[in-house]
Amino acid sequence: MLTRPAVTGTAVAGGDVSLTIADGVGTIRFSHPKRNSLPGALLRRLAEAITWMGRDPAARVMVLRSEGSDTFCAGASFDELVNIANPREGEEFFNGFAGVILAMIRAPKLVLVRVQGRVAGGGVGIIAAADYAFAVRDASAKLSELAVGIGPFVVGPVIERRIGRGAFAAMAVDTDWRDASWCERHGLYARVDEDVATMDASLNALAGTLAASNPDAMTAMKRVFWQGTESWDALLAERARTSGSLVLSDHTRAAIAKFKAR
Repeated sequence: MLTRPAVTGTAVAGGDVSLTIADGVGTIRFSHPKRNSLPGALLRRLAEAITWMGRDPAARVMVLRSEGSDTFCAGASFDELVNIANPREGEEFFNGFAGVILAMIRAPKLVLVRVQGRVAGGGVGIIAAADYAFAVRDASAKLSELAVGIGPFVVGPVIERRIGRGAFAAMAVDTDWRDASWCERHGLYARVDEDVATMDASLNALAGTLAASNPDAMTAMKRVFWQGTESWDALLAERARTSGSLVLSDHTRAAIAKFKAR
């Protein structure tokens, strides 16, 4: 018997994760008052929620979404990054993103992601870990890590797998925004709609179709989609150690402080 994880009403600086299941569609919502940024505790609860939903037979397809209208996810919490005191704390924080990515790609069900606004940094990795991503025309994306002195190390493998090495390198080096058309053309978004209402209609239609589809076939498809990622536990842990060390540098601390002051 499954026990629902204690994720609803997560008290993490106002952040929250909630779960609902209706008509075979399991929905996971996350939120944070600072543009849906992700502190470590919220990352851990999000990974736990995804893992739990993947095991619940009542959910035959999963939808991951955030709250609000302007930003899907601003990436790592700058408030938490500036308070990291040592490499171990840094590694633990970045392992939170690894946990969410691994939970998504290893869930035995298809994961749809709803992108209702801009996305930056680690949020791009979450979208890349989806099996199908819906977005609106205003949902531009960027990898901002180098601009704050780090680099997209933990999210890099899943983004590179999704959009290709060349496009990933371009995003990682040039940290400016890419529009939704660029993201769709390179495969980060599977579908781009003009507005939220149209996107939600498209998402609901596909989720309903998948909820009525053969679950064994979808599980087998999922294994094919993510074949070759079996060693990612070790790979992402290594990348987390790299980011955890870089975040302590004077250059990075100064860059993060400058971003926070905007």
